[in-house]
Amino acid sequence: MVIGGADVALVRRPDIRFVLFGDEARLAAIVERFPRVKAASRVVHAEVVVRMDDKPSQALRAGRWKSSMWKAIEAVKAGEAQVCVSAGNTGALMAMSKFCLRTMAKIDRPAIAAIWPTMRGESVVLDVGATVGADAQQLIDFAVMGSAMARSLFGLERPSVGLLNVGVEEVKGLEDVKTAGKLLKEANLPHLDYQGFVEGDDIGKGTVDVVVTEGFSGNIALKTAEGTAKQIAGYLREAMSRSWLAKIGYVLAKGAFDSLRAKMDPRKVNGGVFLGLNGIVVKSHGGTDAEGFAAAVELAYEMARNDLTAKIAHELGMYHRASFVAETNARNAAGGEGIAPASDEGMS
Repeated sequence: MVIGGADVALVRRPDIRFVLFGDEARLAAIVERFPRVKAASRVVHAEVVVRMDDKPSQALRAGRWKSSMWKAIEAVKAGEAQVCVSAGNTGALMAMSKFCLRTMAKIDRPAIAAIWPTMRGESVVLDVGATVGADAQQLIDFAVMGSAMARSLFGLERPSVGLLNVGVEEVKGLEDVKTAGKLLKEANLPHLDYQGFVEGDDIGKGTVDVVVTEGFSGNIALKTAEGTAKQIAGYLREAMSRSWLAKIGYVLAKGAFDSLRAKMDPRKVNGGVFLGLNGIVVKSHGGTDAEGFAAAVELAYEMARNDLTAKIAHELGMYHRASFVAETNARNAAGGEGIAPASDEGMS
């Protein structure tokens, strides 16, 4: 699936080059069947494979220096690759990524950002599983990072951002969510258009370009959406095969059904981006096929091409500097002292 996905991605992005980490003998035999991949890649032998049921701590202890996963991440740190794409154990990938690449300054926890198909196009949703529970500052960091990703992917100058909540009223929700909303509203960041609270149904509507939440609710929302898509597809298959008349109707409306199937195809939005690290790591769904893995590779390609890490670091720096200025001025207000806001040039 991985090599097949690389082959599909090369058809659409012929300038991609791959470094493939794994059992050299097994990989070489597969690569021989894909001439495009063979011409655009090199194989690096790895003695250890991180299993899907390995705990993150086990993966770090047992296979840190020898595993294909670690070596792929280390290639990003060393500058030998611009991005790492893996369909392996999510917990191990996150643990190794944090250990090897480290988080950006003032980022306590990274987030996993997913591309979400909506009625208006696509949105960025984060966090969908990296951080269970998040305080107000972490939610604000997620908003800044998600906005940078939306700018890179969608070409938006000032993406709209909403905080996922149980209602749109400012009095509703957890204290951390309400505090994050208040601070984002007051910050009035130049590259982020904060729209307030959004509810679960706003994700599919595409009400905002970036939906921010913590990993527990984000992961449940993601899995619920995937399950609902499969449920609807199952209902349609059952309805279309119920009678000869239904089958004839399906044939007549096949174009419309094909369009619906394409919009609901989770493979097209496969790939979660680890945000907040000093390097780009993309997690592909482990159960996808070549087409789905190709989508994760192409997402990684866009993130690298748009220098996502640098954009996130710059915009986080702008926010934290502005926040520092506001806090210092507030503390010194009684004494009549303060500091002037720094320019964009001083924040880069």
